[in-house]
Amino acid sequence: MKYFHATSPFYNLLKLYLILSIVLRVVLMFHPITSASFSGIEIAKIFVTGFLSDISVFVLASAFLWLYLIFLSNSKYDKPWGYIIFGILLSLFIYVTFFNTLLNEYGGSLPEIGIGLIGLKTVLFGLLLFLPKYRNKIRLALFSFVIFIFVLVIVQNALSEFFFWNEFGVRYNFIAVDYLVYTNEVIKNILESYPVIPLFIGIGLITTFITFIIVNRSKDFLNNLPSFEDKLKISGIYALMFALALFLIPTLAKQETSNNVFANELQANGLYRFYLAFMNSELDYDKFYKTLPEKEAYALLKVQIPEINGNSTTRHINPTQPEIRKNVVLITIESFSAEFMKCYGNKYEITPFLDSLALKSHQFTNLYAVGNRTIRGLEAVTLCLPPSPGESIVKRKDNKNKFSTGSIFKEKGYQVKFLYGGDAYFDNMEDFFGGNGYDIVDKKTLKPEEITFSNVWGVCDEDMAKKAIKTMNEEAKVGKPFFNHWMTVSNHRPFTYPEGKIAISPKYKMREGGVLYTDYALKQFFKMAQKQSWYENTVFVILADHCASSAGKTELPLDKYHIPAMIFEPGKAPEITSKLMSQIDIMPTLFGKLNFKYDSKFYGQNVLQNDFEERALIATYQDLGLIEQNKLTIISPKQKAKQFDLIKHTAENLNPNFAIEYEERPVKKLNEMLVKETVAFYQTSSSQLKRKIYQKKS
Repeated sequence: MKYFHATSPFYNLLKLYLILSIVLRVVLMFHPITSASFSGIEIAKIFVTGFLSDISVFVLASAFLWLYLIFLSNSKYDKPWGYIIFGILLSLFIYVTFFNTLLNEYGGSLPEIGIGLIGLKTVLFGLLLFLPKYRNKIRLALFSFVIFIFVLVIVQNALSEFFFWNEFGVRYNFIAVDYLVYTNEVIKNILESYPVIPLFIGIGLITTFITFIIVNRSKDFLNNLPSFEDKLKISGIYALMFALALFLIPTLAKQETSNNVFANELQANGLYRFYLAFMNSELDYDKFYKTLPEKEAYALLKVQIPEINGNSTTRHINPTQPEIRKNVVLITIESFSAEFMKCYGNKYEITPFLDSLALKSHQFTNLYAVGNRTIRGLEAVTLCLPPSPGESIVKRKDNKNKFSTGSIFKEKGYQVKFLYGGDAYFDNMEDFFGGNGYDIVDKKTLKPEEITFSNVWGVCDEDMAKKAIKTMNEEAKVGKPFFNHWMTVSNHRPFTYPEGKIAISPKYKMREGGVLYTDYALKQFFKMAQKQSWYENTVFVILADHCASSAGKTELPLDKYHIPAMIFEPGKAPEITSKLMSQIDIMPTLFGKLNFKYDSKFYGQNVLQNDFEERALIATYQDLGLIEQNKLTIISPKQKAKQFDLIKHTAENLNPNFAIEYEERPVKKLNEMLVKETVAFYQTSSSQLKRKIYQKKS
């Protein structure tokens, strides 16, 4: 059949991919970083199993190519079908251009991208329909462009795999996934590390040359397109190949069983490894970061947490005062930077309610978020342990039955719930909280009459505030205290909310509008709460999940991790704690205020204790940081470590306790003890997760 014939683009692209994969394996095998020798059996497995895996991966990855080739035809331009299809495309273009769609709901540049793609498709189809004399030439030009893109991806991937191996000595892993998240940093790194212009020129020339050969060989395919009957047969064969590839790829991956790590890596397919990294989202700490002997790591940790013994963080928390069983409402605010609040120097009054509430609360003015995503913040206040490299525990398979704030409240007889205005299925929150004993109250639980406004992220914060009050009123009737964790959603792109609530119209889709509306919704929540019987017996913990932006001049810019946090108790006098602390400390501090007695595994501590060692933990997916002694220490993959002196910048007329600006100046000589302390935090927490020690008590 023509689809699998030697002149078909499918066949030629497959051949290109296999040739480059074989060449790449040979190059990587003899690369200086590949410090191993290989037996005859290992070499056979590397090339035979690798060859089969490469074919299977190409079959799956070529699904878009199959769709493109299947829809190449002349009959669709015949009357009346050509005009019907063109009419549908034109109507769709008009709809996305002039009417409100899901693309507009999300905001950003997505509507323009959608309009551009549909507009381009409409124009191209129109040219092929109305200019039949030039149809073959136009099709050849479009076909050449499509082949160029496929060839470029194949060539670029081979080169990327080489450079990744050159850097890390492995196939793609979560660091490669991370590179997609931190595009700016990666581009800067590439520009500084490699001769980019010659590389890109070379890739362009090679891609153009290969494209020319494939297109030239495919002219017979283009001039004699398969019939409808042939396309049905082709689709059937491709479907069988696709199913076989789905079976073969994981089966072949299980054959990577050599004690020689390099043999396993060379045998593997890089794209499949990338997929696995994306799905599993873990980065093995011991393999990529600095390590210490286990006893030394825990000995250093004991300096920070004096009550621990042995290779564990377990210790008994035993306050002398009687326990206080008040209700607790934890509110994590979406993307809420410290710089939004008046006390931190903001002059635009976009948080008037929270500004006023802070003056009545116990404020923690030197608190840092552990990461820059919602699930990192949720992980921090729920599990109270350092951020692990790779993806948040929330999104991992092994995310259930952990030692958590919820398990402590459950142990004390509390009702425990997680409230979220969107669908908790998003970002695996439902699986995480449900798997750790929380009942879920999300958008799915709201009745239609309870929803006045919603966007792509869920119901507005006002609607969720009303649902929260209703939920707490029902809980109060049970006669048991409650702990409710509410995650807000409105301060998130597209920054849309009900009209007429605040001075900034949602039509502008501004961050300031999202902040101001969330502040307004929280004001409505507290207004309603004050009227309830349970209000006076409730403690409210309010902090951000992360800052609104994470971009900065360094890997971990401190001002992009500094978040506001407060504990409000009706009737209690305000306080300010300016100790350096982390997001993981807020709930252990609350437990200290409530005099809870419990066995703790938390890395987070009660910062109000006299022996608390001031420090904060902040991280990206791969750069793990410790702020201590006016220094920021960062450990990174490839056993790297770097350090910065922190020079505080205090603005005029600003209380020094609320300063958030620091200059991060690279040190001339590393403080090795701080490097070891950083390693101790992250190595031991990763180890406890891997060994399943950080589980709740059975």
